[in-house]
Amino acid sequence: MLVQRNRVVLTKLRQADLSEAPWWLRVCGRDWLAPFVLVAVCLCLYVPGQMLVPPLDRDEPRFAQASKQMMETGNYVSIHYQEQARNKKPIGIYWLQAGAAKLLGYGRQASIWVYRIPSVFGGIAAVLLTYWMARALFMERAAFVAALLVAFALILNVESRLAKTDAMLLACVMLSQGALLHIWILQQKQARWLPAFLFWAGLASGVLIKGPIILLVCGLTILALILWEKRISWLLGAAPISGFLLFTAVVSPWLLAIYFETDGAFFRDSLGGDLWSKVGAGKEAHGAPPLTHLLLSLLIFWPVPSFLLVFPCRNRQVLNARICRFLLCWLVPVWVVFELSSTKLPHYTLPMMPAFALLAVEGILANGDRPVGTGWRYTSAVLFLLVPLGVLAAVVVVPLLLDVWPSPPGVVLCGFAVVVAVIAARHFLKGAFVRALPAVGGTAFLMFVGFWAFAAPALTPIWISSRLVEAVERIPGCDHKEVTTTGFYEPSLVFLLGTDTKLFGAEAAARFLAEGKPEAERGCRVALIEARQLERFEREALQVGMKVSEVSRVSGVNINGGKNVLVYIFVANGAAQ
Repeated sequence: MLVQRNRVVLTKLRQADLSEAPWWLRVCGRDWLAPFVLVAVCLCLYVPGQMLVPPLDRDEPRFAQASKQMMETGNYVSIHYQEQARNKKPIGIYWLQAGAAKLLGYGRQASIWVYRIPSVFGGIAAVLLTYWMARALFMERAAFVAALLVAFALILNVESRLAKTDAMLLACVMLSQGALLHIWILQQKQARWLPAFLFWAGLASGVLIKGPIILLVCGLTILALILWEKRISWLLGAAPISGFLLFTAVVSPWLLAIYFETDGAFFRDSLGGDLWSKVGAGKEAHGAPPLTHLLLSLLIFWPVPSFLLVFPCRNRQVLNARICRFLLCWLVPVWVVFELSSTKLPHYTLPMMPAFALLAVEGILANGDRPVGTGWRYTSAVLFLLVPLGVLAAVVVVPLLLDVWPSPPGVVLCGFAVVVAVIAARHFLKGAFVRALPAVGGTAFLMFVGFWAFAAPALTPIWISSRLVEAVERIPGCDHKEVTTTGFYEPSLVFLLGTDTKLFGAEAAARFLAEGKPEAERGCRVALIEARQLERFEREALQVGMKVSEVSRVSGVNINGGKNVLVYIFVANGAAQ
């Protein structure tokens, strides 16, 4: 009886559509056109600035460097950052990044933007899969709105621009969760092969991308659903035996290969050293108290929270419907785990962001024509304005703090973003959430393009590695350079200079220069010495009887810690005049 009643509520909600939808939604929200519009929106949001922003320390260049070394060595099983084994994340993202570099013909010479391509595709796939998942719950226009909210989300726009795992992981989560939703809705006691295949394929892909995170998300969702309804028979629709065999067939070859390649060290380091340490202690100074993720989500999930505030105005019947039941089982258990974990980074909660978007749309539908409370509308408008105002303040104030002039196009675009955001806020104040979407999209486009394509590249003081590489390349009389760095060891420098970059102490760097020129014709050795290591370097150079010439120096601010950095560039014996 309960199942039948919930199905009736679900059917009514699926039939409920945005009947008075604006013309653009009636046109773009159709099934045959919506995916193409969503892809176009994502490309406009995620592509600008990809080629202009240098590698962003520290995780992004570590991933890219490890992928580059796979192509250099031909070893596509183990993962290394220079000589150090990188036993943290599985192989999937490295294969995708190396594959992108090879398919485009760049190979090991690829720039950082090439390694970002899988993240762009991951972000687009996550948006399209949100639409597919939402179509199981809503009519086409409402599903289109849900996918747009995910596409506009601040955190997805950031992760789609970084050569990391999280955008692609979100795509895998949406594939598995979307298939699980279809299985859950059907409530059949026999296997549904297509959704079952998609569920297990997404699960296997997610494990190869970022290990057990997707197992946590999907596993806790299933467990919560079983406990809520006290039934497990519906899970037979996922073909658990055949699906598990498929999952094992996809995942186990590399797991076995890496186990024998590293003698089990990968699992000790990734599960015990990396994953468990993040749960038990605030790793790398990223510890924070419970509820931190909840507070952060109000900003990083922008603009979803502004739409979600309509949710408290819903009726109790819909609150108990299968839509909310599934979404809450997806959200609450996993969120609690992340809140209780000691290490907290903003992107950890990304796999739950689409669930908030779906709840927001379902709240708009369920609320119907009833007016939203004044307090909620004002809160929604203010919450929406916070991010564009904050970005505008950042593109103006941060360059001035770094003693550089703000990027004029960046300031203008972000300023226009605030103007358009005010228009969207006026719609929020009227309770016209759907009609606010064009202004929301315009705000997102202007803000992200202004920041990533203009403001961020213009922050030259923070791009220390890029300027060091340019200074090294300008050294006259040296076609081939061997470089060591002391005191400044950022992964972006290694990625840009090359795998052979030596990370030495001050004394070893002096001896490195004293050993003479490389065997290559017109070659020279270069030392990058951070100011705090300069005295030790010069003292060792004096002891070995070597004269050094300072070619140039580069100063800036290290974004990891915000400390001022000054790096001297030396060559031996006055090789550069």
